Amino acid sequence: MSAPLPLRNIAIIAHVDHGKTTLVDQLFRQSGTFRDNQRVEERAMDSNDLEKERGITILAKPTSIEWEGLRINIVDTPGHADFGAEVERILSMVDGVVLLVDSSEGAMPQTKFVTGKALGLGLKPIVVVNKIDRPDGRAEEVLDEVFDLFVSLDANDEQLDFPVLYASGRNGYASEDIEAREGTLEPLFKLIRDHVPAPNLDVDAPFSFLATLLDRDNFMGRVLTGRVQSGVVKMNDPIRAMDRQGNVIETGRASKLMTFRGLDRVPVEEARAGDIIALAGLEKATVAHTIADPSVSEPIQSQPIDPPTLAMRFAVNDSPLAGREGDKVTSRLIRDRLMREAETNVAIRVTESEDKDSFEVAGRGELQLGVVIETMRREGFELGISRPRVLFKEDENGARTEPYETVVIDVDDEHSGTVVEKMQRRKAELTDMRPSGMGKTRITFSAPSRGLIGYHGEFLSDTRGTGIMNRLFEKYGPYKGQIEGRLNGVLISNGSGEANAYALNNLEDRGILFVAPQEKLYEGMVIGENAKPDDLEVNPMKAKQLSNVRSSGKDDAIRLTPPKVMTLEQAIAYIDDDEMVEVTPQSIRLRKVYLDPNERKRMSRKKADA
Repeated sequence: MSAPLPLRNIAIIAHVDHGKTTLVDQLFRQSGTFRDNQRVEERAMDSNDLEKERGITILAKPTSIEWEGLRINIVDTPGHADFGAEVERILSMVDGVVLLVDSSEGAMPQTKFVTGKALGLGLKPIVVVNKIDRPDGRAEEVLDEVFDLFVSLDANDEQLDFPVLYASGRNGYASEDIEAREGTLEPLFKLIRDHVPAPNLDVDAPFSFLATLLDRDNFMGRVLTGRVQSGVVKMNDPIRAMDRQGNVIETGRASKLMTFRGLDRVPVEEARAGDIIALAGLEKATVAHTIADPSVSEPIQSQPIDPPTLAMRFAVNDSPLAGREGDKVTSRLIRDRLMREAETNVAIRVTESEDKDSFEVAGRGELQLGVVIETMRREGFELGISRPRVLFKEDENGARTEPYETVVIDVDDEHSGTVVEKMQRRKAELTDMRPSGMGKTRITFSAPSRGLIGYHGEFLSDTRGTGIMNRLFEKYGPYKGQIEGRLNGVLISNGSGEANAYALNNLEDRGILFVAPQEKLYEGMVIGENAKPDDLEVNPMKAKQLSNVRSSGKDDAIRLTPPKVMTLEQAIAYIDDDEMVEVTPQSIRLRKVYLDPNERKRMSRKKADA
């Protein structure tokens, strides 16, 4: 058998939209991973539908390229802290990181999150200032910001002495020269070869492997991905799985071994220490478990995962329109699907309610839970989703604490006053405010997560859609007391039927409508936002009374303002405590938890008495 190629394992870290996946595309092309005539989609690493649509990396994925006799295993890390559980485990598989920063936006909060984890593990960084050809680029200032960031994250002297390249991922060049505007990525390949250490692991010790990713395959069953920490494993070798305490969970055989070549998983006969592989053959082992030779009794220590900070209730859809659009509507199917999700996504916690009809799902943030809901709805599920609530804790003195987030906002100068005022109303503290050039201001806050629920839509309205907000979990801090919620009430349908243009035309003066004519409605469904603070029950089905004088033809002249259509995340952020979102494969509807108006009154009285 031929000797294995020299190996380098690296992770690529970047904030959302800083060009990480595009750069990986170019690394594939210039290393010869793709044939010249091979048709390859843009952003090849963003493989699932949601990643393509949103332009963000949600799942961590390994890949591999060969360049001049060197094998480079690359792990694409999520750019958003909501998916941080992926990041923490992934970094244990690599020996170096490439930090990619935008030449205009600089180091952002999500970059800080992943970089802090990488530096804490002692990994040596390579800094690539990307999009160097942007007209508003400020590469030297960005480099200073990165250095300051490393200092604030307690980087050691060796990590602070990092090499720098200036690149354009889209145009496929990197250079040490800040003025370069053409070339290839060869300087980056050379830097990875020379700067990132080879895996320094013991090939002669018994086989051990830490599972960092889990997925399912219809033919192979569970497939565990991770890096071989020691020894050599061959096809059909006996193996066993241990938990973090060293208890044996199951024994079995390595029925399938695969390594990564480009975008594909390729079967191999054996894998050695340092290789990133996918392994099948076990039925119970999961993420953070050690898979090893039967002679090994000590588990590999895995990184502890940051705790969830936000929870939502996933309930069976009990609206009058339930079961018309989805084919997975029972609590058993919802439970099985959520348990499968919690198994592969270790940042999520699922607890079943006493009535067995709903489940509390706790995660890192609205985006992470929103992605779970969106994935389930595309699979044919119907769900009722409650308003997100933060998870409180108690400190050593028994005082209540709540999660805080660092919020970095980039806005046009003219909107900065409004943003500061709104954030302070939500109990946020201003920690930094500085001009960022091109008529923009960068404002940094420390804010309780509770106050940020539902703010994003209002923020976009206040900044005319031009503001950019980035959030990152910061700490658990003192409870901030009451925070004002949504200022406006809602318009509630008082009956069931189809929305009528004549009725909606009369309701437009009352506020903003969420429904269009001919849309199916039911009693208790939220059909719009009231211009006043109170909820208002209205009749959106009321037809025009016809007579000899009033003919139906005159209704053709009605011109309605297009309804406000909310995305899933907007709907979840908009609802109040007594409301929920009905999610089906085709629709997103807002409704009251209690559809009957008498029941609503009874419950609000009970709450007031309590």
